[in-house]
Parts: sequence; structure tokens; C-alpha cells
Amino acid sequence: MEKMNPVQPLFPHLPKRLEGLEELAENLWWSWNPGARMLFKTLDRQAWKESGHNPDKMLRELPPELLEKAVADADYLRQYDAVLDVFNTYMRQKECRLLGPVSRDHKYAVAYFSAEYGLHRSLPFYAGGLGFLAGDYIKECSDLCIPLVAVGFMYPEGYFRQQIRDDGWQENLVESINREVAPISKVMGKDGRQLFVKVPLTDPPIYVAVWKVAVGRVSLYLMDTDIDINDPWNRGITARLYIGVLEQRLRQEIVLGLGGAEVLKTLGIDHFLLHLNEGHAAFALLERIRATVSAGKDFAAACEKNINTTIFTTHTPVPAGHDVFPFQLIEKYFNTYWPDLGLDRDAFFQLGIHPEKPGAGFNMTAFALRLSGCRNAVSKRHSQVSREMWRSLWPDVPEDQVPVDYVTNGVHVPTWIEPKIKLLLDKYLGTDWLDKHDDPAIWQLLDNVPDTELWQTHYWLKVKLIDAIRERVRQLWANGDASDSIMLTGGAFLDPSVLTLGFARRFATYKRALLIFQDLERLKKHLQDRWRPIQIIFAGKAHPADDPGKRLLQNLINLARNPQLGGRIAFVADYGEQLAQYLVHGVDIWLNNPLPRV
Repeated sequence: MEKMNPVQPLFPHLPKRLEGLEELAENLWWSWNPGARMLFKTLDRQAWKESGHNPDKMLRELPPELLEKAVADADYLRQYDAVLDVFNTYMRQKECRLLGPVSRDHKYAVAYFSAEYGLHRSLPFYAGGLGFLAGDYIKECSDLCIPLVAVGFMYPEGYFRQQIRDDGWQENLVESINREVAPISKVMGKDGRQLFVKVPLTDPPIYVAVWKVAVGRVSLYLMDTDIDINDPWNRGITARLYIGVLEQRLRQEIVLGLGGAEVLKTLGIDHFLLHLNEGHAAFALLERIRATVSAGKDFAAACEKNINTTIFTTHTPVPAGHDVFPFQLIEKYFNTYWPDLGLDRDAFFQLGIHPEKPGAGFNMTAFALRLSGCRNAVSKRHSQVSREMWRSLWPDVPEDQVPVDYVTNGVHVPTWIEPKIKLLLDKYLGTDWLDKHDDPAIWQLLDNVPDTELWQTHYWLKVKLIDAIRERVRQLWANGDASDSIMLTGGAFLDPSVLTLGFARRFATYKRALLIFQDLERLKKHLQDRWRPIQIIFAGKAHPADDPGKRLLQNLINLARNPQLGGRIAFVADYGEQLAQYLVHGVDIWLNNPLPRV
């Protein structure tokens, strides 16, 4: 059973009148509630900015006199009491919109497993859309009061920081996470020390330390192998997101699946549904089946039972994006495991074989698809691609009936909506529109919003975006980290009065970032049109091991340096959650590049 952190306050200099700020700072609920963010920002705007909008870091560094000043401010206290009342009411709610009254006595409807979570820049455990989908998913479950528990990794390093050389080549910089100033807490065992859990059937043994992130009403448990009890190789399993060394990558996925299941078991947390966000966590399926087999069922019956309560979300539309491990590696780590399932070597391997490539190795997506009852892609088009990719798993079924459905990627609206836009919509849609934002009737009321007010608000946000980009460039220049060419391509010439297009995706070749440059002469005319010019802001990282993606990015930067494009092309380096917020709020049009005509 989980025990909370030691009782010592995290911020001992907090006045008793403001001690509720500690609870707020340690729950990411503040990240999608403007009133809560304003509580911290009002204490000291500069400290808030310098902390990276991280109240945990800010409160640790804030001088006591500023806190005492807030205690003497009646307006601040009224704001503080109002926010705490909203937060406490939110946390006490037991009524789920979808399920009715729910119990939270360690009996959860859903256990959600993901290798990454995009929650906030203070916790950079994400690389891109897969992580932000996971983060938004658990936030939405919190708002809906769905009894869900989430499992992932506590990486000591973030994905990576991006720096562009003068020649346009991407350099990868290590970003270490300071756990002391992040909104995370240690999960403590019965002995009063941080909880360590042994990953099942690993030899030599692998242990994980368990951390917890409070995401509103949802608990996210993070596993960390960087502890003294592990040998050096085992300590490096959770060193960073998506380790490139194949065997270590397999070990990482073993820890996520088998170890994550064991953590929930150790904490006494039971669940009815298992939801896998991509194939990285698919080994969690094995632990559910093993538990059923150990209770007396045979493998087929155990599979049937668990298939009916497993959801699998696939994201990747290209074969190269799916993990495939050599059979000899699988045998090395699972040869003592498959007997517990009542299987032999060949039967176990069969679970992960792609029928079109039987000798390629153990395919984690094929494995997850076989052992999941609900399978979804992340858009209608992606479901069509997925059915084509995986139709050989169901050879007797017509392609259009291959059981891969879709749930279009969505967002957690309170996270991504800008407060000024929310206030505008409150005015014309009613203050409760967020609670009803999945009702199509609500959006018919948008016609009530005057065009002039909508445009004025949007233009203000575009100015804010371009000011933020220019400030980035200025800081690089001031720190001596930017040459003239980097200043040129980094957005110094952006103009808020110009129609602004945005493209922000991972720089992989299949995402077609340079499609708009195919007809360069036509593009030049639009960029330099005297009366109706356009400008384009690009952002995104190439995977550290993806040299073709890095060359694509380099080509873009070289194009941006072309004087004939008039300084209208900008690449903003080090794309992350904060820049994404600015771009979402400020660009006029998002580029969605289709396949080029042939």
C-alpha cells in the first residue's frame, strides 16, 4: 500500500495562511487552471518567468518577505481562498460523467501505460505527439472523474535540447531534470523509505524506484532504475527516452510492461481495463495473462479473458517506426518466462511474428494487436493505413474489415486554450462551455462572437508569439550563442501584420516539411507580395539518430537564408511545450502537408 511523502513541509518558509500553495504546487491541476497559475504569478512575475512557470521551483527560491507581503494583501487572500475552494471541490468530486458514482479504493477502471507523457515543461518526459496525447488523455480523465491510474518512466534526462550550428546542422544537448524542483514526489514503502519494486523474472535482478505525479485526480507512477541497488547497466535502462541501443531498448520495454504491472500490484492497485499507448508497453499484457494462468486457466482461456479488456492505440504509419527485436534477444530475456504461460519457445515467438516478415524478429505492434480486443489508430486516414499495414494478421478478413478502428487525436482543451480566448468564449458561449465542449451544439454559438473581437484577440496573441520568438533570438545573441545567420533564420524579421503559417512537427522525411518549397518561384511571389505577403514559422526536432531528418532540417535552414525569400522563413529551434503553446495560439494557418501530386 502506498504511503505518502514524509510529513516535513516542502516549503518550510511558507506562512501558515498560505500553506495551501504547497498542495497546489505539487498537483499539475494548476497547469490547466489560469486562476491557480495567477496565484503564483502574482507573488512575483519575474520569479514566475525565471522558474519556467514552475511553482515548485519558484516557491523554493522565493524570499520569505514576498510571501509575508502576500499575507498582508487582502485582494491576494481573496483570490487564494477562491482558487483553493475550486481545487478542493474538484478533488472531492466522486461523480463521473460517463460512469456515475465511482470508488477510489484502489479499484480503477483503467490502467494506462505509456513510454512518455507531455504534461508540462517542468517534466520533460516527452518527445512529441504520442507523449502529449498521453498527457492530455490523463488530464481529460481527471476532469471527467474517470478512475484511471497511469504508469511511465522517471527519466533523469529529457528528450534533448536542440541547438543549430552555423551550417544548419542540429546538435543534441543533454537536459538533466532537477527532481528537487519538479512537481513529483517519492512513493514511500512501509519502512518509510522510497519504494523499490523488483521487475518480475529478471536475472540479474532489476529494481525500480517509484515516483508519483499528481495530475488532478489521476496518479501517474514513474519508474526509475538509476538507483544504487542496480548494477551500472541496469541503472541506465531509464537513462533517457527511446534508448538507441537495441538490447537496452528491449530491457526498457520489459521494465515498462512487466515492471509497471508489478508496481501496480505492489501498491495494491487493481484495474479492469488495460490501455497501451503504442507497443512500447505491450509486455504488460503478459503479466495479466500470467496472473490468470497461475489462477488455474490455460493460456487460451487467459488470453480470451484479457483480450476483452485490453485497448491498444497505435500511432505510427510507417513500418520503420514499430519496434522489432531479434528472436535471440527475446529468448535471452524470456526463456524462463514463457513456461509460466504454458508456452514453448515457438508458441511464444509466434505471438510477435509479422506474417509478411516472419524472420524479421518479434514485432511489438503485431504482438499488441493480437492480444488486444480494441485496437485504434489516431485518425480516420491512419486507420486505413493501419488496416493495410496489418491485414496479414487477419488473412481471412477483407481489408476494409480488418479490426483496427480509429479515435481521432484530440486535446485537453483547458491546457491548450489561451486565457484571453477563454474569456472571450465565456462572454458569448456561457461560462460553463468548457464543461460542455464535446457537445456540437455549443460550437454553433461561435457565430455569436463578433468577428472584430475575435480578430483583435487573435492579433494580440500573434504579436505575443512573434515577441516571444524575437526574445529567444535576442537572448541567444546576448549569450553569444547565435551567429548572424542564426539570427536571420531564427525569426528576427518576423512581422505580426503578415499572414503567418505554422509548421511544427518532428523532422522526419515522411512528414514532408519541405513540400511547400517544391514550386520555389511560386512561393517567392507569395512571400514577397507587396500587398499580401506571407511568412512561415517552422519548428521541430529530428530524432538524434535520424541523419536524413537532420539533413532535411539543414536544407530548410539553408533555404531560409536565401535573400530571395525576403526573411519570411523562420526556424525556431528547441521546439517544446512552451513554444507549442505560443504557436497554437498565435499562427494564422497551420500547414498540413498532403502527399505531393505525381
